[in-house]
Formats: sequence, C-alpha cells, structure tokens
Amino acid sequence: MRQINYRQAFTTVLKRDLQIAFRHSGDIFNPLMFFVMVVTLFPLGIGPEPTTLTRIAPGIIWVAALLSAMLSLERLFKSDYSDGALEQMMLSPQPLSLMVLAKVLAHWLVTGVPLILAAPLLAVLLHLDTNSYGALMATLAVGTPILSLLGAIGVALTVGLRKGGVLLSLLILPLYIPVLIFATSAIDAASMNMPYTGHLAILGALLVGSLVLAPVAIGASLRVSTN
Repeated sequence: MRQINYRQAFTTVLKRDLQIAFRHSGDIFNPLMFFVMVVTLFPLGIGPEPTTLTRIAPGIIWVAALLSAMLSLERLFKSDYSDGALEQMMLSPQPLSLMVLAKVLAHWLVTGVPLILAAPLLAVLLHLDTNSYGALMATLAVGTPILSLLGAIGVALTVGLRKGGVLLSLLILPLYIPVLIFATSAIDAASMNMPYTGHLAILGALLVGSLVLAPVAIGASLRVSTN
C-alpha cells in the first residue's frame, strides 16, 4: 500500500508540473530558443570556416545546453514557494525527496528533451563530424538529467531569495564542469574514431550518483531555505 502511495504521489507531482509547463509555453520555448540562438551566433561571430567549426562544435553545443538549463532552473521551485504549494509538499507524509525528484523529471522532460531533439540539426550547422553524432546524442541523453538534478540543488538553496540568479550561477557552475569535460571529450574521441565508452561510463556514474544523492540534498536544502 505504501509503494502505491509513493507511486501516486510521484505521478501526481509529475503530471501537475507538466500541465503547468504546457500552460505556460514559455517554459518550453524560451530555453530552446536560447539554445538555438547561442549555437547559431557562433558561426556568425567566428566565421563559416568548416574546419574551425568542426573542431569547436562539441564545446559550443554543450556550453549552449548548459546555459539553457541554467536559464530554466530558477522557476523550478519559485512558483511553488510563492503560492504555498512547496510548504504543503514539505508537510506531506510522502518523502520530500520523492516529490522533488518528480519535479526534476518534469523539468528535464520540458527543457532537456527538446534540446536533445534539436541538437542534431544544429550540429549540421556547425559541421560536426559525422562520426560524432552518436556520441553527441548519448552524452546529451545522459548529461542533461545531471544538469537538472545538480541545478535543482542550487535552486533549492536560493529559493527564498528574491534575486538569487547570480548566486545560483556561482553555486552550480562548478558542479557542471565535470559533465562538460567528459561530454565534450567523448564527442572529440568519437570524431577521431576512438572509443568513448569510458567517458560515457563516467557520465553514467555521475547520473546514478546524482539520482541517489541529489533528491536528498534538494529536500534538505528546501527545508533549510524555507525555515
């Protein structure tokens, strides 16, 4: 019975956040448009030289994805904090870590999945090596959930602040650096026809660790921030 209640609580929070996101379409399109704009500005600023773009394409795509994730993070708990829904979640008999995990999953489905789908089209614009497309999709599929999980910790710590955007960036950027390094290294290795499974394994380990530890850290951070 308790497992059923946990499942119901998880799906209820997930459906609620998805419904809110689809009602406010800006939550979906703003990060995606920012991602597209950042990637398309690089060929204009650097020049259309294919060799140069091919070399820096993995970094451009991943930095743009990272910044897009940060752009959408601040609203993760703000509305719930403002209308009192966050306090109700904290007073609920269901584990707070389970419910925040549902919110992070909804955030990733709304912001991360569109980035993954748009990335191959933008990679064509940057003349990404054809051998690197598989690595690009794999690193985005594994890495973007990590961005949402780690970013949610920073959001939870700053949810009570009126202007916590700068502090949020300072908190989560250091956490994003390992993901950025291993993701771009995997894509570079694929472009040179070298195995990149080791890089993906490290990203997978980071994802598993984030799935286990981040919800607990988010719940604890919310309790500290709202007291």
